[in-house]
Amino acid sequence: MARHPETGVLLAVTRAGGRLVAAGERGIVLLSDDNGASWRQARVPASVTLTALSFPTPETGWAVGHAGLILRSDDGGESWSRVLDGKDTAALELAAAKAAASADPAAQRRLRDATQALDAALDNPLLDVGFLTPEHGFVIGAYGAIFETRDAGRHWQSRRDALDNPRGKHLYRLYAAADRLYIAGEQGALFESSDEGDHFQALATPYRGTYFGVATQADAGLIAYGLRGNALQSSDTGASWQALDLGQPITVTASASLPDRSLVLVDEAGRVLRRAAGGGVFQALKTPQSFSFTSVAVAADGGLVLAGIRGLTRIAPPILETASTP
Repeated sequence: MARHPETGVLLAVTRAGGRLVAAGERGIVLLSDDNGASWRQARVPASVTLTALSFPTPETGWAVGHAGLILRSDDGGESWSRVLDGKDTAALELAAAKAAASADPAAQRRLRDATQALDAALDNPLLDVGFLTPEHGFVIGAYGAIFETRDAGRHWQSRRDALDNPRGKHLYRLYAAADRLYIAGEQGALFESSDEGDHFQALATPYRGTYFGVATQADAGLIAYGLRGNALQSSDTGASWQALDLGQPITVTASASLPDRSLVLVDEAGRVLRRAAGGGVFQALKTPQSFSFTSVAVAADGGLVLAGIRGLTRIAPPILETASTP
């Protein structure tokens, strides 16, 4: 337990019903029941960095992190239990690789990689977790790791066969919108599924650098964002792309959709950029504190809660006051 955990390095913040849950370094998980005004620390059976959170219901939550760790909570984040770690996920991938190699000699490289990965199983971080339903979820991570459960986490399987990623590019972010599921990753990796993750197809974009996330906005389409302020928009589900001007070449790390259908992007310089519904320019919001932001969530009262390298900060509603154009 930390003395001031709300000021530590936090990498994820999300909603669990009316509650906010944040997580970060040293296995810290924080809970807020007053829209981010105050926080208390939950007890977690791990001390490795936690990178992402997902709550498909207000009670059931998932956290992933370094050492291949997957945690589950059934009480809104109050307590957590270990589901899998790196040795478990490496064994799942090895079993899948053996099955693939027996059916297709071309899959021998995957088998070699899976065998070697057993030795580094606890070094490979998981980077995001997302659930389409309380039963159906995915976990993704470094070196192309992707695992799926269809029974609320009782059983998991490696799904590297679902997407064309032979070089094992890191996979950073999952994003579900309407009937589509997206995965963003390094070196221009961007994948889309229209069948709930059974198969993914690569989306071709003019940017070959790393994507850290995907968002959608009503009347504006699909947005992919990442390193050095690169952000692209597609109004035709990824067939063509147009560059967005964010003002500065600063890495964009996370996004959130507001109830008024506006979109917020946050970046490593501590900017919070908001674009109104229907498109237009992004404007920087005034923030109580500016530091490198890693995650953003919309509180139940409509305010924004931001996680980053100096903990947590909050922008109270209404959040329409702008600092300047970006």
